[in-house]
Amino acid sequence: MAELRRSAEETHPDEARLWTEVVATARRTVADGLVVGTSGNVSARIGDVVLVTPSGVPYDRLTPGDITGVDLTGRQVLGTPVPTSELPMHLAVYRTTDARAVVHTHAVHATAVSTLVPELPAVHYMTGALGGPVRVAPYATYGTDELAENMLGALAGRSGCLLQNHGTITYGATLDQAYDRTAQLEWMCRLWLTASSVPGLTPSLLTEAQLAEAGERLKGYGQRR
Repeated sequence: MAELRRSAEETHPDEARLWTEVVATARRTVADGLVVGTSGNVSARIGDVVLVTPSGVPYDRLTPGDITGVDLTGRQVLGTPVPTSELPMHLAVYRTTDARAVVHTHAVHATAVSTLVPELPAVHYMTGALGGPVRVAPYATYGTDELAENMLGALAGRSGCLLQNHGTITYGATLDQAYDRTAQLEWMCRLWLTASSVPGLTPSLLTEAQLAEAGERLKGYGQRR
């Protein structure tokens, strides 16, 4: 017998706390200019439930009563709002990686780069934080299984990729980490576009060995508890 969908009033305390973080992260993507309006989406996993922003609802209007949760098959198990149309991408990430959070944006510079090259040139060592040179997933209509499959190919061995003529997607162990990777990816795209626009000059790129070394050092970056 299928589990009944729980209402917002039946949300577990940990789910409620995580939902607050999901909403805060979604609002941050707008405040930082990574999305416009209701474009982009954010999700986080707790157990076998994925909390995800609903479709077409402005982030500044989201409340605790708008909590939206699905299981790993996409069946809605929490709340009543319709989940984001990009749910297939989010679920594909959770089913194939150890991700606990996913951020998808339509960031301007990253989207511009996705229309120009099949891979973001390695102009900065933060490329190592995403697992290596960031690939561009071939274009497919938004919200489709085809797009999710294309994304998985580009994500192999990476924690982020560009989506051709569309935007970005990154994941992490926390919402903060997933968001930081999104912000770093947008910054690197802006950096490359800026450097490559200088007439007569070509940006220097990092080697695989340099990226690998940076990636190892970045694993220990930050405060240790």
